[in-house]
Amino acid sequence: MAGMSPLFHRKPAQPQPPEHSEHSENHLVTLIRKPGCHLCDDAQLVVEKVCAELGVPWEGKDITEDRHLHDQYWEQIPVVLVDGRQHTFWRVNEERLRKALTDQYK
Repeated sequence: MAGMSPLFHRKPAQPQPPEHSEHSENHLVTLIRKPGCHLCDDAQLVVEKVCAELGVPWEGKDITEDRHLHDQYWEQIPVVLVDGRQHTFWRVNEERLRKALTDQYK
């Protein structure tokens, strides 16, 4: 036998990432909040749940520690940004946030 067919020299297939991982690379959710805010606590629960389900990273920012955020969003907190753009404020709708994170890049 002269050698193996080139078919056997291919690199192994790379494992496919989980279906939801495409969202984690495309999005970042930011929750702008302040300490002692019950609406902020409620919003964080929704953000944590949806982001965990979809594999999307999220960050929290304290409005009392950032003058720019304070000036821009003080009357609206909690505020949720998706990819740096305002998504919602005061109350976070779980289904609306999920839709924003899954439909935008289809």
